[in-house]
Amino acid sequence: MSGPEATPPDEVDPPDEFGQIARLFRPLTRGAPEALELLDDAAVIPSRPGFDLVVTKDALVAGVHFQPDEPPDRIARRLLRANLSDLAAKAAAPFGYFLMTAWPPGFDWSQRQAFAEGLREDGATFDVSLLGGDTVATPGPLTVSMTLLGWVSAGQMIRRAGARPGDLVMVSGPIGDGWLDWGPGAGQLDRRWLAEPYRLPNPRLDLRDLLRSHASAAADISDGLIADAGHVARASGVSMTLDLDRMPISAAAEAWLATQADRAGGLQRLATGGDDYELLLTAPPETATLLGLPVIGEVQAGRGVIARAGGRDLDVGAGGWRHR
Repeated sequence: MSGPEATPPDEVDPPDEFGQIARLFRPLTRGAPEALELLDDAAVIPSRPGFDLVVTKDALVAGVHFQPDEPPDRIARRLLRANLSDLAAKAAAPFGYFLMTAWPPGFDWSQRQAFAEGLREDGATFDVSLLGGDTVATPGPLTVSMTLLGWVSAGQMIRRAGARPGDLVMVSGPIGDGWLDWGPGAGQLDRRWLAEPYRLPNPRLDLRDLLRSHASAAADISDGLIADAGHVARASGVSMTLDLDRMPISAAAEAWLATQADRAGGLQRLATGGDDYELLLTAPPETATLLGLPVIGEVQAGRGVIARAGGRDLDVGAGGWRHR
């Protein structure tokens, strides 16, 4: 399927709302019957016997979640992938999404087309279709929001509330690259070492079957490893001890650590930076080996998170990102 219609050479101003829906967003439905060709004010989603519908939502604001000069197609793809990461942690298969765009002054037609093209590209990659939404104008910064739907076998969604004392704590991949890609640490790195994990995260949908078979609890790592471990611990009514010396990190993160006077403090910064979009999960020891993922801690009776590195306990504070 081709992307959104190209801008005629003499077209400067965007079409009205209905023209934008027809030209930018209708192609993103990929013919999904539930979307009703975006001609109605609602979508119709039939029930699917034997499955639960999982719903998640994320929003991005220019200057808060991405740089104002970020390419529009990357903004769109990051929005979709951040939502897909939430579904991955629930062991759900993506189905469709609802989109809200608030275009600011100066966000012209070519930029809106590029945004839609990013969604078209990743919609095909992850086999997920637009089902509806809304588009408005705003005097403020570019703001976009997505509600993503997924299916999971009835009663099989992996919750945060399933961790039990004795479980092992694992992560699905390197921690800290999201912060290095976006945060202050990036200025000290050769950016070629990073695969743009913040700007273009890789949702771990590949782990759905393993999670359903073996995990007792899971969360995607968006607020920071320590913070998201805290979310799981709180929901499960348990404590977690994390050994940051066992935390997997990339070559880029290792290079950054080499510039830090305090390695333990550097590990803590990587573990609190957030936006890694890897998964944190727990599983009983007898099944944890079947997951084949790095073990970084254990679940215990109690409350909260203890993080250790370099032979000492760290003052974790909030442990990561918190909205105000």
